[in-house]
Amino acid sequence: MDQGTRDELLGCLADAVGSIAVKHPTRVAVDGPPAAGKTTLADELAVVLRERGRDVIRATIDGFLFPRAQRYPRGEYSAEGCYFDAHDREALNHVLLDPLGPDGDRRFRPAVYDGITDTALSPRMTTAATDAVLVFDGVFLMRPELIDRWELRVFVSTTPEKIVDRAVVRERRVSSRAEVERRWRERYLPSQEFYLAMVRPTDHADIVVHNDEPQQPAWTVRTR
Repeated sequence: MDQGTRDELLGCLADAVGSIAVKHPTRVAVDGPPAAGKTTLADELAVVLRERGRDVIRATIDGFLFPRAQRYPRGEYSAEGCYFDAHDREALNHVLLDPLGPDGDRRFRPAVYDGITDTALSPRMTTAATDAVLVFDGVFLMRPELIDRWELRVFVSTTPEKIVDRAVVRERRVSSRAEVERRWRERYLPSQEFYLAMVRPTDHADIVVHNDEPQQPAWTVRTR
């Protein structure tokens, strides 16, 4: 395991992206629990890659949620519902991951859902450069329906208590601490426990980032 500064971690991730030689865009998964720091890490990695001259496509699993009316057939606090019912994985593969893959035409859409308006989206098709990099963050990215779509797999790991504390800070403007804690302890954290037990995502990750202290992270690089 390596430990260092945030910049050193980002340099390691960018070097890993740069080492990938494929004839289509490089698809990078930044996986991990909600509030673990995935989005921040993915945003920062995108900046570093652009500084290195790469064309970056930045997208997130939140752009592939089902509309709210479809997301909770098992109840708002169901952990199984979080894993099975929340995300439109078929659309994710169809409009983004497969077009950027080895047999794709590089014509993609970055999202199919707008969380602000809770409505479906149909943005215009964009054609990616052959050497573009997709930096995609989200939960459950190494599940069987998605595992073979990534050229680089990153898993961001954080302790459950830090996750809850960060969630409370992140959502304090819209939810009380009690509401946030219930949502995380009944839905999000148990769904991650299910995912870890069933899929073992850290076994599939190329790089595992231990993000308890974001400015002094530790990370493990594995070879497939």
